[in-house]
Amino acid sequence: MTQQGQIVTEYFDSRLLKGNPLGDPSRRPIVLYLPPGYDPDRAEGYPTVLGLTGFSGTGRSLLNVDPFGETIAQRMDRLIAEGQCGPMILVLVDCFTRLGGNQYINSSATGPYEDYLIQEVLPFVTERYNCGHLAVWGKSSGGYGSIILGMSHPEVFSALADHSGDSAFEYCYLPDFPKALDAFRRAGGPARWLEQFWAQPNHHRHQDLTVLNILAMAAHYSPNPDSPHLGIEFPFDLESGAWRPDVWERWLAHDPVRLVQSYADNLRQLKLIYLDCGSRDEFNLHWGMRGLHAQLSTLGIAHSYEEFDDGHMNISYRYDRSLPLLYRALSA
Repeated sequence: MTQQGQIVTEYFDSRLLKGNPLGDPSRRPIVLYLPPGYDPDRAEGYPTVLGLTGFSGTGRSLLNVDPFGETIAQRMDRLIAEGQCGPMILVLVDCFTRLGGNQYINSSATGPYEDYLIQEVLPFVTERYNCGHLAVWGKSSGGYGSIILGMSHPEVFSALADHSGDSAFEYCYLPDFPKALDAFRRAGGPARWLEQFWAQPNHHRHQDLTVLNILAMAAHYSPNPDSPHLGIEFPFDLESGAWRPDVWERWLAHDPVRLVQSYADNLRQLKLIYLDCGSRDEFNLHWGMRGLHAQLSTLGIAHSYEEFDDGHMNISYRYDRSLPLLYRALSA
């Protein structure tokens, strides 16, 4: 019988998230997976992975029962039992916002979530649990957060895994701009649209989540406290649809493909950079991953890139690749 790890939920009252612009809670759950036989006094600390979920998810989402698959706890138990992965701690965080998700960076329109993770969550966890070297790992928006945090904080993270993360913004976001613009105009502006979204009973309609995603991305990439539209600027004029290249440039300044060169020295410090993406990704993210792979290769930065025959959804089976690699990198 497979030995089971332990799920522990801590609650943390964040000083940094208090009074955030969206009125989101500052008291947040932190879910930890502790491996079978976890020993708080083991001489060497356990490799520890910060897990970041995709848009519309939270850390606890990874524990949802799926009759067609495994929870993250079941997956870790199996990988450890099969010898594919050694005992490792997972730290699963809740950074959900009223805008439907998080890119795990600081923004005046959402809150200082990068600082929350680096300055509050990780010190809180590492003080209470027997943590060794750290990695950051995630998918989609979580993949974006993983590569951004990994390249920005090599003093904190020794490795990163980015599954289908947002990148090459001209391919993954631009196609949805007209849909968001139409929705905002019909509602009477972004703030009115957001009110109507939360007032309706169904928050899972694809067309609404597409608009919500663009609103959230603008909040992260082009916040402006002086804007009357939720403190957010958009790369398009909300009345005429006219293109605003100055705002778009602010978005591109957050694009991982365009950041690699500036952060090359930091990336070279990491023991593992793992990237993958489905070759039929519905959000065109395979083009961003190909761009990242090309940039890293050109700069001679060691990394692992894998492309597989699938789309964006229901690809948690890919964690069978990344988690053992992270374990080996952190244990080296």
